[in-house]
Amino acid sequence: MNEHEKEDHLDLLAITEGELAMLGDGEVAYIKQLDRNVAQKLFPALRHAPEGINLFAVVGADGTPLALTDSWDSALANVMQHDLVPVSVH
Repeated sequence: MNEHEKEDHLDLLAITEGELAMLGDGEVAYIKQLDRNVAQKLFPALRHAPEGINLFAVVGADGTPLALTDSWDSALANVMQHDLVPVSVH
């Protein structure tokens, strides 16, 4: 690899936070199980989530909250309905 090719290669490795956030934008959605407190912060309209239920968030590649549900299957169905690729976050 010559010097010019090395520089091009390094440029491909350098990615800004904004560019990273846009990877998969409109193509990928993340599914993450949340506790009640985190869900209320991510979804401010959720004022009084009941204790002891499972909550699953569907979040866009850029971190935008898209949906909140009480089952992983429903979250997956939401992702598939919008022709996105589901990714599970642990």
